[in-house]
Amino acid sequence: MGSSKTSLDSTDIQLVIFDCDGVLVDSEVLCKRVIIAMLADLGVVVSSAYFDEHFLGKSYESAQKQILTDFTISLPAEFRDNYLTALLQVFAEELQTTPKLNRVLAHLNVRSCIATSSSPERVAFALEKTGLRSFFKGRITTSTEVLHGKPAPDIFLLAASKMGVNPKHCLVIEDSEAGIQGALAADMQVVKYTGASHLKGLPPTNVDKNDNTMSISHWCEFFNLYPSLKTTVEV
Repeated sequence: MGSSKTSLDSTDIQLVIFDCDGVLVDSEVLCKRVIIAMLADLGVVVSSAYFDEHFLGKSYESAQKQILTDFTISLPAEFRDNYLTALLQVFAEELQTTPKLNRVLAHLNVRSCIATSSSPERVAFALEKTGLRSFFKGRITTSTEVLHGKPAPDIFLLAASKMGVNPKHCLVIEDSEAGIQGALAADMQVVKYTGASHLKGLPPTNVDKNDNTMSISHWCEFFNLYPSLKTTVEV
């Protein structure tokens, strides 16, 4: 279910910043499956809930530190490359956009960009595989460009700066708590998207209680919240 509010004042929004995994592409269930299996091979057994709490929306470096803290195991140097290789093989076979995403992208009347914790290689592959590259070419910021990843605001502030837009005129679409916290810390409006596979059927989180944060479970709800962001010209 979306929020009880029906629409918001979007006259001051000049830029929509999309997260990638779990927002543009339905990838988090695939990431979860691959990394849980690979960690198990090293004797690190983590649950789906552990992934959601400690890995979702965060950088590889953050996950690596968490594993060292909780299991006193340092991931081998080759683990990151092996994980990316295995993940991209799964992406090539199974990755899709989130349902009806293209309807939003095609009718959005303000500029957009991406701020993601994914590596440049991974996001490039995901966008190419799903046909989204043309929507965001040259407008992608990754966690490799900032010192502090989500939940710090750095990546959102950098994305806005690269686009020449004041943070208060930005709207962020996120699925993870880390991303939402980072966007709010950047003083941006936030919508939580819960329509990807990894969030379906889960209870709402406390994010919906924040006056400046809305939640949608389907992309058809986006323009109900922000009607002025929809182009009036058919494309």
